[in-house]
Amino acid sequence: MAADPSSPAGLAPNEEKYPGSMLVVGAAAVLVLVMSLVGGTEPPAYAPRAPQAAPTGMAAPSAAQERGRSPQKALPRSKPVRLLIPKISVDAPFTDLAIGPSGQLEAPPAGDVNLVGWHAGGPSPGEIGTSIVAGHLDTKTSPAVFAGLGELAEGDVFHVVRADGRKASFVVDDAETFEKDDFPDERVYGDTGRAEVRLITCAGDYDTAAKDYTDNLVVFAHLT
Repeated sequence: MAADPSSPAGLAPNEEKYPGSMLVVGAAAVLVLVMSLVGGTEPPAYAPRAPQAAPTGMAAPSAAQERGRSPQKALPRSKPVRLLIPKISVDAPFTDLAIGPSGQLEAPPAGDVNLVGWHAGGPSPGEIGTSIVAGHLDTKTSPAVFAGLGELAEGDVFHVVRADGRKASFVVDDAETFEKDDFPDERVYGDTGRAEVRLITCAGDYDTAAKDYTDNLVVFAHLT
């Protein structure tokens, strides 16, 4: 767990705090990020609002839109295999994340600190649309795969190795932190006219009463 989530290296293993963090993603224009238990057997203490529907590919553009723009670079659908972010030394495998019976997207397994998940019901990285990639900030005992995500800035490049053998490269457009109580769902999760990725993790202070981080960090990127 992180004593100060803005500085993941500063760990305080003996701090009495909710055991770790798990990032959970909902779906469609009102996708939701929440926290749930890590390393325990209790049910989640924070219940997210249910998503409305699983995201799909972008809506078909109108004829006018097609005439007014050049074709966008994109790749066919293919399962992501590995995420490579050289700047922050991330080299992590993917796991599929599906929407479970509770109506929320299942989170990556908490016990593996070097694992990212993608919403397999939405666009794959490189397809037209918004692909969602989630990773843990920390666990009960150590920083996790997205502990350094806040270091990414405009112009940085990361890569997704895909099952079809291609390596899709993405350039960062922006990185922003949003309060969970005022999260811009449409901006983060809405369909786009190009192949984009959102890298998402928790951020801000840890609220021991709510057993949740107060914010989410979102990295916006597009296929290059």
